[in-house]
Amino acid sequence: MDKTEAKKRIEELNNILLAASEAYYNEDREIMSNFEYDKLYDELKELEDKFDIHLSNSLTQNVGYVAAEFLPKVRHEKPMLSLDKTKDREVLKDFLGDKEGVLSYKLDGLTIVLTYEDGKFVKGVTRGNGEIGEDISNNIPTFTNVPLKISYKGHLTLRGEAIITYSDFKKINDEMSDGLEKYKNPRNLCSGSVRQLDPNITKKRNVKLVIFSLVEIGTDKKTKEEEKINSTYENQLAFLDDLGFETVFHKLVTKENILETIDWYAKDVVSNDYPSDGLVLMFNDIKYGLSLGNTSKFPRNALAFKWQDETAVTTLRDIEWSPSRTGLINPVAIFDTVELEGTNVSRASLHNISIMEELKIGIGDKIKVFKANMIIPQVEENLTKSNTFKTPSKCPVCGSKTTIKNNDGVKTLFCDNPDCAIKNIKGFENFVSRNCMNIEGISIATIETFIEMGFIKEYADLYKLEKHKDKIVALDGFGEKSYNNLIDAVNKSRDTECYRVINSLGILGIGAANAKILSKHFGDDIEKLRKADIDELTEIDEIGPILAKSIRDYFSDKKNIKIVDDLLDEVSIKKTKKKGNSKLEGMTFVITGSLENYENRDELVKVIEDNGGKTASSVSKNTNYLINNDINSNSSKNKKAKELGVKIISEADFEKLIG
Repeated sequence: MDKTEAKKRIEELNNILLAASEAYYNEDREIMSNFEYDKLYDELKELEDKFDIHLSNSLTQNVGYVAAEFLPKVRHEKPMLSLDKTKDREVLKDFLGDKEGVLSYKLDGLTIVLTYEDGKFVKGVTRGNGEIGEDISNNIPTFTNVPLKISYKGHLTLRGEAIITYSDFKKINDEMSDGLEKYKNPRNLCSGSVRQLDPNITKKRNVKLVIFSLVEIGTDKKTKEEEKINSTYENQLAFLDDLGFETVFHKLVTKENILETIDWYAKDVVSNDYPSDGLVLMFNDIKYGLSLGNTSKFPRNALAFKWQDETAVTTLRDIEWSPSRTGLINPVAIFDTVELEGTNVSRASLHNISIMEELKIGIGDKIKVFKANMIIPQVEENLTKSNTFKTPSKCPVCGSKTTIKNNDGVKTLFCDNPDCAIKNIKGFENFVSRNCMNIEGISIATIETFIEMGFIKEYADLYKLEKHKDKIVALDGFGEKSYNNLIDAVNKSRDTECYRVINSLGILGIGAANAKILSKHFGDDIEKLRKADIDELTEIDEIGPILAKSIRDYFSDKKNIKIVDDLLDEVSIKKTKKKGNSKLEGMTFVITGSLENYENRDELVKVIEDNGGKTASSVSKNTNYLINNDINSNSSKNKKAKELGVKIISEADFEKLIG
């Protein structure tokens, strides 16, 4: 390859990587796997170094992503460099040498810089491109664990990683009863949540901030205490922890124990609730680390370690095309079962048609698979490269013609049929779920069967299943008893609450919480909700212009009007009666920890709401009580409550409160 060809390839690689970075960081979507991105990045860097061609917009010369246009831009006081990385444990050990280091998780989220003055939070900025970030100060108070006031009164700048835990991510996806496509991973959801214009959206996502670095403390003339804090990385983290910040999990290491400590992390990451894509090794001696200086891109006082993914070679047996509610048809590789990171794996996403073309995939090919960050199965490489895969011309569910869409060079397969059964399956699954009509015993497999046999086409049809009794009883897995249980569950749901009906309709953006707000505002009268205009809807607490338009659009559609009319002919909406006293009117509660007298949190939430109170997911200045049976625990919510002066009460205290 001569220099002209090299320059052309460098431009091509950089454009591909820039598009991938833009999609990943600013649009919260993935157009290629991590493996593919790293491979192209390494090729780009190798060509640049070999031919001494470094473009001004090259990703090897720039750090991070370009700030989105919809948030104010802020220049960082100190530029933020990325870390050099390795997958070799011995390299990490050699880097440490005879020094003491701090080994911590490398969290997979969005880096945030916080600034405090006189003990008060004043500014929060995203990392951006390392020099210019986005001002998200209005959203920081909605994070679940960020103190807005601290005991230290000097100037303080620190960095942390905004994350959404795996458990919260699963809960958010599980509670999505609003017709939206499920979120793909916690990192993308967190990035989109943190950079919202509306803080109310951020608040609902349970975003945490885990602090990993103290950037600046005090002035140039530091006190003895500040100098002591700034002497070691361990001291810095301990100081921040004492101030009420949640700091990154870390361990002190030397050359004698660093390898066994890495092994410990490798086992712990499998069950760790915090998304992590590796480790970070930092010299504990701050002065020594700073004396090493920086390269043009990396600081020399720290090194990132990325997991050396365990791989296995297997045979591709099939490609399953899986339609989603949005019409997108996702390709999934089905292969001979292999063991990776202690679990059996036989499936992995192929992402889209473009990646399949790059892999040159085909049935019967020998493929190398791995778990990205030890968690998500992916196809790393195709060893055969037969390139014999065929894109289906018909939707595997409804048989309608498929279309290939090309968005910025990324090819995806779609079913454009609005009546595709798979779209209805997910809607019905939501309809019968616990927070909606709560029809027990109807699985997604049963729904799929009923749709295929023509028993149900809209929600009201579930209440007319008796006319199909003979056919249902004859189905595999059914019988007289199963049929009777099914009809009993359906009939039990006929007498229901207004919020359940609202939540069951799948209105874009409306889940259980907003359904309850709407139900309460309109006095359990769904007719009033149907007639409400956007101005009236936007006056409701928690309902902004986007949700108001979504509600109005839903009830303006003739098809939806018929669905609701037919459903209301089958169910009876009961008026909510307040139980007990009204001492909780206007009060907001947060619940944490295990419960003793209630079966689950939903039951306790219902008692609070029945007595006029409200619940929230995180402690804030608007919280009246934090319910926690372990009043003296050091949980983040307890710390936040104590910091804000919110009273912490047990279940017994709560029951006294309501008499």
